Amino acid sequence: MIAARQESTVAEALSLTEFEKKLRDKGRLYHIHHPFHVAMHQGLCSKTQIRAWVANRFYYQSNIPIKDAAVLANCPDQATRREWVQRIIDHDGRGDDLGGIEAWLYLGEACGLSREDLLNHRHVLPGVRFAVDAYVNFARRASWQEAACSSLTEMFAPEIHQRRLDTWPEHYPWIDTKALSYFRKRLSEARRDVDHGLSVTLDYFRSAAQQQHALNILQFKLDILWCLLDAISMAYVYDRPPYHHLKNEQILWSSV
Repeated sequence: MIAARQESTVAEALSLTEFEKKLRDKGRLYHIHHPFHVAMHQGLCSKTQIRAWVANRFYYQSNIPIKDAAVLANCPDQATRREWVQRIIDHDGRGDDLGGIEAWLYLGEACGLSREDLLNHRHVLPGVRFAVDAYVNFARRASWQEAACSSLTEMFAPEIHQRRLDTWPEHYPWIDTKALSYFRKRLSEARRDVDHGLSVTLDYFRSAAQQQHALNILQFKLDILWCLLDAISMAYVYDRPPYHHLKNEQILWSSV
């Protein structure tokens, strides 16, 4: 009887439809709702704030293929590797396609940042660096299925890319619209990546405990993206950059 009672308290796994809905419901916590993004889409960001976002976000962009290489290194399944490697190519480029990293460098230059400063990550805030490094380290140490699950913030990405394409030309005409090519490119790439990442997640995380673990992983990734904007906001909205009490000293990083 005791064993029967214990068994009856075990949570039941969600159906695939219910599980996918739970994952997609996380979109209400996506960083499109962060005050910095809201202000950006409303045209309220200054040139300095736009440059700061582009420079700090580039640290995240440049680490995406490193993260994906970690997924490949941990994945013994050839079919999965064949499909996942496209993510690295999307960002690093191949042949005539220069890739997403080059597209982001073009965006940075169009915003008035130097290519050298972007590649050297001169303007990266400590909070941004810590958050991005935490994501890469997670991908290295987690199973490849867990790392694949963390990529599911891509479910919400097409909306944010489209929002930039819709609002930047009007609000920030000083940026050449040709430099928005990264956002255009990611509209289709993100949807393709979601199909694969979601398939892996739904197939691998089957028990109630595993499904909750997957939801926690996705929340971790959402936290990473939110923290990036928190760090940028502190430095460039509230004028409280790291070590702001040392007004006349350059400590670890410099302002855009």
